[in-house]
Amino acid sequence: MPFSTAGLCTNAAQASLRMARIGKHHPSAIIPLRFALTQPNLENLEEFLYDVSILTHPTTENTGPRSKVASTFAPSRASVDAVLDWLLESGIEAHRIKLSPSGGWLGFKATVSEAEDLLQARYNVYVHDTGAAHIACESYYLPEHLVPHIDFITPTVHFDAKLSKRSGGDNQLPRGVGQPGSGNGPKTKGDFLSEVLDQLENCDQQITPACLRALYGFTYQPKIPGNNSYGIVEYSPQAYRQEDLNLFANKFSPDLYGISPNLVSIDGGSLNPQESFAVNGESNLDLEYAMNLVTKAQNITLYQAGDMVEGASFNNFLDALDGSYCTFEGGDDPSQDGIYPDNQPGGYTGPEACGTVKPAYVISTSYGDNEADVTLSYASRQCAEYGKLGLMGVTFLFSSGDYGVAGNGAKCLNADGSQSTSGEIFNPTFPSTCPYVTSVGATQVSPNKTVYDPESACELVIYSGGGFSNYFGLPDYQKDAVASYLKHTPPPYSDSVWNSTGKSRAFPDISANGANYVMAIDGNFTLVYGTSASSPVVGAMLTMVNDARIALGKGPVGFINPVIYAANFSDGFNDITNGTNPGCGTLGFNTSHGWDPVTGLGTLNFPKLLAKWIALP
Repeated sequence: MPFSTAGLCTNAAQASLRMARIGKHHPSAIIPLRFALTQPNLENLEEFLYDVSILTHPTTENTGPRSKVASTFAPSRASVDAVLDWLLESGIEAHRIKLSPSGGWLGFKATVSEAEDLLQARYNVYVHDTGAAHIACESYYLPEHLVPHIDFITPTVHFDAKLSKRSGGDNQLPRGVGQPGSGNGPKTKGDFLSEVLDQLENCDQQITPACLRALYGFTYQPKIPGNNSYGIVEYSPQAYRQEDLNLFANKFSPDLYGISPNLVSIDGGSLNPQESFAVNGESNLDLEYAMNLVTKAQNITLYQAGDMVEGASFNNFLDALDGSYCTFEGGDDPSQDGIYPDNQPGGYTGPEACGTVKPAYVISTSYGDNEADVTLSYASRQCAEYGKLGLMGVTFLFSSGDYGVAGNGAKCLNADGSQSTSGEIFNPTFPSTCPYVTSVGATQVSPNKTVYDPESACELVIYSGGGFSNYFGLPDYQKDAVASYLKHTPPPYSDSVWNSTGKSRAFPDISANGANYVMAIDGNFTLVYGTSASSPVVGAMLTMVNDARIALGKGPVGFINPVIYAANFSDGFNDITNGTNPGCGTLGFNTSHGWDPVTGLGTLNFPKLLAKWIALP
């Protein structure tokens, strides 16, 4: 049977740079071999999203139900049959092969020897620079006729299979994005406040809800909150403390005292009894401000993802929202995702959350990875899922990162593709680089300025994440804005430092204040910084826009990017023209008139944007 090098994955070299090979894996060891079947119509996803944009098709009838969206992208029967026939012809017994409920994956538990024979590969054990051990091969081959039918295979060059107690090795630390030390979460100087200043003249020193309302003209009382929804995602072990929500409410919104968000547990997600900034900081910040800004009238849904043993990933959350994204036996990527049921001591042993959760109209996530932390295949598949959920009318917001043009932990890329704090190549963040989400950067009220002065890019403690993707192409909605920036504010760096093609997805899209937030934490008040604060603030404003539209019998705003980049929306933003986003030994990019890769289109002018969105049919 002829084989094709088209099946040879080219990501192996880059991914393996963070891995050290320690030896060949045992031939009789069992690995979960999975084949991701090619999804049709992904090349039309951007076009589909334009079709349901309220710019052109504004009614909710044009957003598809889950079943319609799933069927649009389901692999063809021809793909299923082609791969199944090949496996059977290769001697794999039919009863061992499973098709995922969505029809997107075929897989079976294979010995290493079987997998090596099937793929003409050699499986080794590698140790990641975090200490986790993984199973992978550095290349594999497929018969030519299967190349159009298979998206990718795990575990292969993606270092997907993680050795743990369940695969015969030592137990490893969890990989979830909520883990302390991941680079996510707000930043702090560590000092508690002796006095909370809640006057507008002090907003250059301490940001409170009143400051945000003044900055963005955000005064709105929900009209029909029961028909609206706003979701905040937290990843275990990150969890809020009710005592801190009460402390914040007592200071800034007494009617919220004792009020909790509606907790939706995903894969064993629960509140962490620990008390520390490392585990309470993110969730406290998100909920204290989101709940205040949408008022007591609008309930907030808290999606708490992952048990305390494994945590969770973005994929685990997406599984819960859309059952078609799940794979057989919870077959997410074990090197990136929590695998449930979790039979480790203290793990969640219930069934994996798979299409069990209704998505809110607006979902804010204050977590992210470095784009280089995941393979192109992994990122592309996840990005497509955000697009599919956009077709269902969901607005996804992601914080753009806190390290300027560098990635989490201030890591930059080296010439060989590895990451380090001494690297010199800009390192974009994901999922912000996905063109089907809205990326939110950070601004600040500069010292000695007021809420009535223009803000600047955030340069206090953190720098607004922004730049250009190394994975994703430039979407149509952004082409004019990016071209204008590159023409009028050309970055003074060589092509070897950043993706200067002008043809890649650029981020962030918009911004909100991200400096000097007063936050209640573990019984005290402190100041925190980060795009972690910016995203839920934008989410609160968009949720109130949805309330106004729904009250008029109109649909929610859904995927907003085609709308906000439209020429007639340009005056709905407060343009940010001062500041940069340093990183990787540079000053980063400059802000400019119009869109820039530091603060995007700027901050929201709520009254103007509300009027514009209401005016759309």
